[in-house]
Amino acid sequence: MTTNQPATFKNTYILGISFISALGGYLFGFDFAVIAGALPFLRPEFQLSAWWEGFLTGSLALGCIAGCLLAGGLADRYGRKPGLMLAALIFALSSLGMAFSHGLTIFVMMRFAAGIGVGMASMLSPLYIAEVSPAAIRGRNVAINQLTIVIGILVTNLVNYTLADNGPEAWRWMFGLGAVPSALFFLGVIWLPESPRWLIKAGKETQAKAVLEKIGSTSFVENTFRDIQHSLEGAKPQSFRAVFEKGVRPAVIIGVTLAVFQQLCGINVVFNYTSTIFESVGANLDRQLFETVAIGVVNLLFTMVAMWQVDKLGRRPLMLIGSLGLSIVYIVLAFLLQSQAAAGLVSVFVLLAIAMYATSLAPVTWVLISEIFPNKIRGVASSVAIVSLWGAYFILVFTFPILAEVLGAYGPFYLYAVICLLGFLFVKSKVKETKGQTLEELEQNLIRH
Repeated sequence: MTTNQPATFKNTYILGISFISALGGYLFGFDFAVIAGALPFLRPEFQLSAWWEGFLTGSLALGCIAGCLLAGGLADRYGRKPGLMLAALIFALSSLGMAFSHGLTIFVMMRFAAGIGVGMASMLSPLYIAEVSPAAIRGRNVAINQLTIVIGILVTNLVNYTLADNGPEAWRWMFGLGAVPSALFFLGVIWLPESPRWLIKAGKETQAKAVLEKIGSTSFVENTFRDIQHSLEGAKPQSFRAVFEKGVRPAVIIGVTLAVFQQLCGINVVFNYTSTIFESVGANLDRQLFETVAIGVVNLLFTMVAMWQVDKLGRRPLMLIGSLGLSIVYIVLAFLLQSQAAAGLVSVFVLLAIAMYATSLAPVTWVLISEIFPNKIRGVASSVAIVSLWGAYFILVFTFPILAEVLGAYGPFYLYAVICLLGFLFVKSKVKETKGQTLEELEQNLIRH
């Protein structure tokens, strides 16, 4: 028996479990940002060439690729929760491993291991949040994952700035402190319920209903339960081959392209190589590390703007504004770096680029990846998209020191401006709006188109 009463939600509970799951994003933000503060110390410690600087930075991404591949199978076989717990454990151990490294090889191996934890969390956290969130607030809740990423970046930049005066071994503390948020994340995940969509898929219908009852009213439980069951009718365990079937191929192409674009747009060069960019215009080490803090603050503020707008203005308009805006800002930034403009003026346009990205490509890409794939292949399809994202991140951060050595720090930004323009054209022609639709409605729309 179904009810005609309107569905209502238990917002406090939904926000609570979303924030705990999104602590995986904090780990992502930590390891993403810690390298920017540590590189000035790691260069003399390990005598890094441009090639090794790029590889050391990008080794995180290679680990992330392995983590995503591992997480996809784990998430579909054992559930979202065990995968999140394993990610936290791997991250804690690798943080300590980097802190106690006494050679470049060991350090790179530990950073690769940290990437496995980050890759698992980067896939499972937004996936989990999307599956426990009602459609009306799903965009905002998935964007919480991006909020915790930027909080992780800001807090890490502040810690790096504080530790910078502690001598040449300061980098060990920078990496070792990652064990603290990892432990908190692990403890939080113990409290989380399993995803109701995974429980239904696994045949655990009673447990799924119990979770749904914690999230919303009786009508919400009945309608959601029925829709999930319908979307999973005839579904079988899926391999990676399933994501290339004709019926889901359009969604996979869009998801992979957006994931690659989010990285090749170039903004993570600004995050990871802040010291290189500002050193090229004569800024000292204190100014370089201060700029990382300023970047973290702007990143946080404009991520909150995105959370406010993603379910109002929508996904597509934010992506269009961000991609075109970044293209324009990069051209100006490249010109300023080329003409050796004052560090303060360079800082204005660096922060403007961060604001553009934080309001658009950063959170909205994760939202779209978490919601455009059909229920029966969401785990493996998300894995394919995010593997592509991390592959693009590796290419970006590995090539920047080499390109900067050949072209100057300004040269790559002209290339990133062209990529952003191409991304704008892709979003304009291929990406449809998804706000306000349930995951099952989006799946039906995909089938119809």
